[in-house]
Amino acid sequence: MECWGGTMWAFFERLLDSSMLSPHGICLLWEPELIWLHVVSDACIAAAYFSIPFALAILVTRRRDLKFGWVYWAFAIFIMACGLTHVLSIYTLWVPVYGIEGIVKAATAVASVVTAGALWPLLPKILTIPSPFELRQVQAALEEEEIKSRDATLLLQQVSDAQRAMRESVTRLTAIVETAVDGVILFDAQDRVLLFNPACERLFGYTADEVMGRNVRMLMPEAGAVPDSPARHFATAGEATGLRKDGSTFPMDVSVGQARQDGELIFVGIVHDLTARKLTERQLQQAQKMETVGQLSGGIAHDFNNLLTVIIGNAEHLSEQLKARPDLRRFADDISQSGERGAELTQRLLAFSRRQLLQPQTIDCRGLLESMFKLLKRTLREDIEITTASGPGTILAFADRAQLESAVLNLALNAQDAMPAGGHLTLSTESTTLDDDYRAVHPEVASGSYALISITDDGEGMTPEVAQRAFEPFFTTKEVGKGSGLGLSMVYGFAKQSNGHVSIYSDTRLGTTVRIYLPRADTGQSQADLSDGEDAAPRGYETILIAEDDPFVRSSVIRRVEALGYRVVAAVNGKEALQQLRTDPSIDMLFTDIVMPGGMSGWELADQARQIRPSLPVLFTSGYALETLVEQGRAHPQAIVLTKPYRKAELAQRLRDAFAAAPVAT
Repeated sequence: MECWGGTMWAFFERLLDSSMLSPHGICLLWEPELIWLHVVSDACIAAAYFSIPFALAILVTRRRDLKFGWVYWAFAIFIMACGLTHVLSIYTLWVPVYGIEGIVKAATAVASVVTAGALWPLLPKILTIPSPFELRQVQAALEEEEIKSRDATLLLQQVSDAQRAMRESVTRLTAIVETAVDGVILFDAQDRVLLFNPACERLFGYTADEVMGRNVRMLMPEAGAVPDSPARHFATAGEATGLRKDGSTFPMDVSVGQARQDGELIFVGIVHDLTARKLTERQLQQAQKMETVGQLSGGIAHDFNNLLTVIIGNAEHLSEQLKARPDLRRFADDISQSGERGAELTQRLLAFSRRQLLQPQTIDCRGLLESMFKLLKRTLREDIEITTASGPGTILAFADRAQLESAVLNLALNAQDAMPAGGHLTLSTESTTLDDDYRAVHPEVASGSYALISITDDGEGMTPEVAQRAFEPFFTTKEVGKGSGLGLSMVYGFAKQSNGHVSIYSDTRLGTTVRIYLPRADTGQSQADLSDGEDAAPRGYETILIAEDDPFVRSSVIRRVEALGYRVVAAVNGKEALQQLRTDPSIDMLFTDIVMPGGMSGWELADQARQIRPSLPVLFTSGYALETLVEQGRAHPQAIVLTKPYRKAELAQRLRDAFAAAPVAT
């Protein structure tokens, strides 16, 4: 080892020994231009070589993201060595250090070989580095993608806005359909129901689940009568008849539009209940008919009075002239008496036509009935029992006393005729109020406070058809010669001319009640006071079963009871009410009309209901006085009866009274 080291040291000593050598520029001494050409050229090359490593060093140190950084450093060393060889080439022109030059060239050769050897394997990877052109292409592609991304984002935003607008539109449309007062039905070309809004549920009595997908003709009695017939009644606009779940019908107005959904034809029907309008139209027609007949009868009465004046006057004059002829004078007296009877008829015609001259004054209704009681005791048959009843406080009416007495007398005589085998007649008076709910059924009546006089009998009663025409002049059910048909007409005309109202409640099993509403003379209780009283009416939270056959009255009662805080379950007759009572244990009270169709009265319903629930509170309602119902054996004296019509405050109080009077279950 020491021998090899000595050999190597001897080799380097000989290599670095330049004493025996001459600079290679000696041969160019006679050509100085050539010497300086080499010097300048090698100097420029060396300077360029030395600058390249500095540039590479700056690049590598500042661009930390460059791949293969060590290659740059190797290349810098190689270039630095190349530059050093050119410096030595200049130096050897004058100094023969060929050994040092050889060592530098050897180091440069090693660096070049190493660099070249490392570069070739890296060449494929270096080629994968994108060129500026490729980078520009990539940048252009990225910009295009960015534009597309912005467009896509804008499109997505537009789609999102459209979806939100559609959802809002659907929400608004759904709210409109769900809260619409009129029914909305959507059905397809095969008449299958696709939509059934809550208003339709209230109109037809079905839930949406019960009719969804079924044929729309189930809602029309005409279509239901022919199973295979298409429901084209709904496909045309106009009036039609609706069929409820309970089998009852009602008039309706149908407006239908059609459209296409996914290429299929669909229909949208708007259903408006015409029950209230039809009732108002009938009442208006009746009022117009009565007004027309009144105008005609008034004109006839005035003209006929002129004729009767001549007839009676001449008959009286003739009677005076025939004192000596009693046989002929009797004929003149008959003519005079007949004329006077005719004058009474014309007076009733004038009362009906509201053309008589009234002298209204303040009337104490309680005192008037007491005086009428004495008169009627002498006038009516002995088998007619007469009683009077009065409400609390002073009851003052503003009307013509003579006409009111005549009206009460007429009604009492009619009641006597309705009780050929005797009976009970009740004269009663009280203060009452006709509210907006009553006015909705009788639009010709002004709401407000009234003095009420009722004449009730337990006689034969009237059929609904007769009761409907009872106030028409010359209409009578009596035999020819036993009635003029003007008694009730006179009462009607007197009440209307007095700015009042008259109503009839009659049933062939219960008798008849005629009520005369006259304006109150006192001003102690204003309408505002009444409203305040209604606002302070007792409220509740219980569940009440309402049995009422009249759909208009039923809807009005339900609305008023719910306004007092109660939950309501409705039934159209006694059978349905009992079914509701068996299936709904939450029912706390039965509120039933007394006279109902279907073979079961309110009393029978109450008896059967208490067999199911012995402690169930019951509140009855009727247009008949409790006294009449007790006399007929159709009510217990302790029964709580709410007499129609009634105010909200009366309804609220009677409901609480019924709860308080309910028997306690043992």
